[in-house]
Amino acid sequence: MPKQPDPARRSERSRQAILDAARELVSEVGFAKLSIEAIAARAGVGKQTIYRWWRSKGAVVFDAFLALSEGGEGMALPDTGDIEADLRLVMRATVAEFADPAFEAPIRALNMEIINDPDLAAQYREKLAGPVDEAKKARLRSAQRAGQIAADADLDLALELLYAPLYQRWLLRTGPLTPEYADALVDLTLKALRPPV
Repeated sequence: MPKQPDPARRSERSRQAILDAARELVSEVGFAKLSIEAIAARAGVGKQTIYRWWRSKGAVVFDAFLALSEGGEGMALPDTGDIEADLRLVMRATVAEFADPAFEAPIRALNMEIINDPDLAAQYREKLAGPVDEAKKARLRSAQRAGQIAADADLDLALELLYAPLYQRWLLRTGPLTPEYADALVDLTLKALRPPV
């Protein structure tokens, strides 16, 4: 008797093809020119398949990036016991990612959609930004326990001190994203967070 196709497997294969197509196309044509029709054609599925799972192209693009990051679940920053070295490593990797054209174009498009779509912004905070920020704060708490960061430091504010300048420089294209810039952000942030002597 011939083996019957597994609908769940076919469904997952279609879903993955859609996410891959969305990531590729938003990089190639930008968000404004991206369409559900183009995603469906690239993925080899019908438009109705996409609309069964997502309500808009913004939601598809968001899920495409969420799939890459796995939502930050299980994510942990390096913890060598040296907060300065660990943050330099993380910030240099972040700067390199934001300077990479393959990442930059689609994430810029996604940011524009998040700005204009409150529901998507809420999903972004819940599924991606929130879990990633929790992983970052876990590393900062470890540094607090080790006496490398002031025990009363506001960790939400500490993350803003560290990442907001990078995000602004990237968003507004006001300067280069270099390892030296990443190091300067770490140095300045840690200067503000160190325990009083």
